[in-house]
Amino acid sequence: MTLVRRATPDDAGELLRLRQVMIDSMPGANTDAGWQSESLSTVTARLADPDGGFAAFVVDHPERPGSLAALVVGTVEYRIGRAGNPHGRVGYVFSVATDPDARRRGYARVCMEALVEWFREQGVGQIDLTASADAEPLYASLGFTRQPDPFMRLRF
Repeated sequence: MTLVRRATPDDAGELLRLRQVMIDSMPGANTDAGWQSESLSTVTARLADPDGGFAAFVVDHPERPGSLAALVVGTVEYRIGRAGNPHGRVGYVFSVATDPDARRRGYARVCMEALVEWFREQGVGQIDLTASADAEPLYASLGFTRQPDPFMRLRF
């Protein structure tokens, strides 16, 4: 049985390491890992606040004590309600990563299941994520459906 647990502030460095694993796998992504040192204090603080609308679920690496094998991270956001989600609480999954030497063991799935349950407990009316083609079968098996995406971005 895989042990999934909610990440703690002590996991912040490993969480950032695995996020970089995810970033490195994206074609065209900026793979400079220098951001991690600046991000560490923020992520540590977010993990220390159990009611802050931020959660990460992890599996410890079975062969490397002190390392994580997999993680998922999500936030609860508020948007003005609408039909189907009158309270406007939306879950957003923004990091799903498995260490390359720990893949194909079901770790991402059990982490996602834990995050989905946490979103339910938070009263979320919908969960959004972006999915690579490789990850789409996992999300579809959990009930996610592909949506038309008018997504745009402005960076500062």
